[in-house]
Amino acid sequence: MSKIKVTLVKGINGRKPNHVATVKSLGLRKISQSAVHNKTADIEGKIKLVSYLLKVEEV
Repeated sequence: MSKIKVTLVKGINGRKPNHVATVKSLGLRKISQSAVHNKTADIEGKIKLVSYLLKVEEV
């Protein structure tokens, strides 16, 4: 299974509560913080919802 590295590039202050919760569920709290996840449908859906806050790379 392939891996995806997600990095938070914009802050979450003032965002919709469900977007903030989605970013936190990805394991991100601070700007420039990264997390590596398996590429699953669940993770891809979360990334799609908050893609404007993230940078995504294949690992």
